[in-house]
Amino acid sequence: MSLENKKSHIIDSVSYSINGKTIGKSTNLSNFKLGKHTIEAIVYFNNEKQTVNSTITILNSEIPKIYKYKIINEYPHDITSYTQGLEFFNNNLYESTGQYKESKLRHVNYKTGEVIKNIDLDDEYFGEGLTILNDKIYQLTWKEGTGFVYDINTFDKLSSFKYGNSKEGWGFCNNDKMLYKSDGSEKIWLLDPKTLIEQEYIQVYTNKGKIIGINEMEWVNGKIYANRYQKDGVAIINPVNGGVIGVIDFSPLKKLVTQHDGLDVLNGIAYNPETKTLFVTGKRWDKLFEVEIIE
Repeated sequence: MSLENKKSHIIDSVSYSINGKTIGKSTNLSNFKLGKHTIEAIVYFNNEKQTVNSTITILNSEIPKIYKYKIINEYPHDITSYTQGLEFFNNNLYESTGQYKESKLRHVNYKTGEVIKNIDLDDEYFGEGLTILNDKIYQLTWKEGTGFVYDINTFDKLSSFKYGNSKEGWGFCNNDKMLYKSDGSEKIWLLDPKTLIEQEYIQVYTNKGKIIGINEMEWVNGKIYANRYQKDGVAIINPVNGGVIGVIDFSPLKKLVTQHDGLDVLNGIAYNPETKTLFVTGKRWDKLFEVEIIE
């Protein structure tokens, strides 16, 4: 944005700010979150104040790195599961599945595929992502604007919560302090785990533009690994500013599972701290892949 001053002798001063933070000519925009922001110019002339607003877009300063992977193990996975959320906790795998009248919350033996514990969601709910914090499972639903909280040991439902400004419920993860929620757009919302209120958000951007369809997410060593809906790949996201710092193309995995009419896209990322490896699957895939990420 620029302000054209045709009568510079009457302007006393001009100050600029982004999101209430004053900036100058030497301000490093890398210190700001990426995405669209409102820039405000306050102009003083003839002892009068005038405010002018405009929108700017801050892109990522780096090009995403391309990462490869190596398959370490293949495990059985329920071919009927429309996988939406996947997460390890104490070396146990938990899964949330979707579709109306089919949505479930499960504790699964990842090595055998055996379902250890299962509850079905009510028919009016479409299950989405899940995350686990402080012995509680947090599960999202899609368009119903409602999330559920369960006791991890009993699967008893402890409470429910409503979404704030986020559009829908898609993916969920946490960093032991905050919950991170995607809604299908380029935004990832930060929720206070005590109040479950949306505090703020980051916007996911590359060096070229925004990335929408952020779906299932996993917190891995200080970064967010995220599926993109209808894309057989994963974006590695800087949770501080929303920048995409890496991508992994998992599209070859889909050819390694049983091909059938209900087969759908890659969805489901879980990092196991015990093995320090990533586990990935897809919607109605009959395999769960344990992989090692290679730089």
